[in-house]
Amino acid sequence: MKLTPSQTLLLNAAASHPQHVLTDFPSNLKGGALIKVLTSLGNEGLIRPHSKGPEGSTRFAITVAGMKAIGIEPPAKPKREGSKQSVLIDLMKRPEGATLPQMVEATGWQAHTVRGCMAGTLKKKLGLTIDSVKESGGERVYRVSPSSSLPTASKTD
Repeated sequence: MKLTPSQTLLLNAAASHPQHVLTDFPSNLKGGALIKVLTSLGNEGLIRPHSKGPEGSTRFAITVAGMKAIGIEPPAKPKREGSKQSVLIDLMKRPEGATLPQMVEATGWQAHTVRGCMAGTLKKKLGLTIDSVKESGGERVYRVSPSSSLPTASKTD
């Protein structure tokens, strides 16, 4: 889509806002013209409704597609260090692996939550291979397989 000068101006304004929200509109863009520009940007998926403004009007935020349309690569979400998910991964990456009680203690979660996170988030969403071995002491030890690709910042959030 070829952007008009008004569309480009609005997208640049939203991209430069800390929350990527359209807050101020040019004085020469009013009424029906403003509605037409916002509608066309919304129809192309370049902006989306964000919140209600002070007078109850809808505020709009720029989308990833909108940022790309004006040549800005959206910032990658930072990896959250110290999250419970990363704690589980770090425990299971150790050579000795981790037992369920160790993971429960480290996260503060109940056992069924730890197992659910391993099965859902770590295996399915992040694609990690988790090996489970019952040791001679009777406890099951979980390890992230060395062949697993570790999650990147964009996958974890």
